[in-house]
Amino acid sequence: MGKYYYKKAKKIEKKKILRLIALGFLIIGSSMMIYIFFPLLSWQVYFAPIFSNQNIAAPIPQSTIVSNSTIGSLIEEVSNSLSGIDYNNAQNWFPNLKFQKSGKPKIPTYTISIPKLKLNDINVSTVDNDLAKHLVNYPGTSIPADSGNAVVFGHSTLPQLYNPKDYKTVFTFLYELIPGDEIFANVNNISYKYKVENITVVDPKDTSVLQQNYNDSFLTLVTCTPPGTIWKRLIIKAKLQKI
Repeated sequence: MGKYYYKKAKKIEKKKILRLIALGFLIIGSSMMIYIFFPLLSWQVYFAPIFSNQNIAAPIPQSTIVSNSTIGSLIEEVSNSLSGIDYNNAQNWFPNLKFQKSGKPKIPTYTISIPKLKLNDINVSTVDNDLAKHLVNYPGTSIPADSGNAVVFGHSTLPQLYNPKDYKTVFTFLYELIPGDEIFANVNNISYKYKVENITVVDPKDTSVLQQNYNDSFLTLVTCTPPGTIWKRLIIKAKLQKI
């Protein structure tokens, strides 16, 4: 009789272990699914309604239907986030294109202000790419007020983690801008007013945002979207207003 109860206890113990292992796999699998699909959920809950009202041209799905291409894009985003790529370096944001600096920039730094977002005198560097310390005027692009396209990169994060004094979160609410909003660039103590013309959302492989158009002076702001992810790039393009 003693042997019978001993064997039964061992079987019960093995079942408990198997259940714990199964529960562990379930938790790990669920966590991975949430991590992979978080950008899509964030987009659907917070940003799709805003962007659809603004008629933004965005390749992010506007419905809850998940296609093969969407899943592939999400998995690629997760792979990139876990690969150790330094996204504090602005040159890693568009891996398909590397601009070569054409000599020393005429100024090392300037500031931009966005009244609607209550951002004032945010530093922009033209000489290095460290987005943890300031915004970055992407190498090879223009400087505000000059002919061409000044492309400025900045970080975003989850809205609840926003800190206007932290350059790792400074562009979190960039998605609230609409055509007609104003952006000011202060270069050598001269203020230049730009007005937002269009807003788009592109894949990181789309480098057209960095193209130069010397017919006028443009200022383009770039951040990741949805905030808190590196899935897509939000592009705010503004044009210099003549006095």
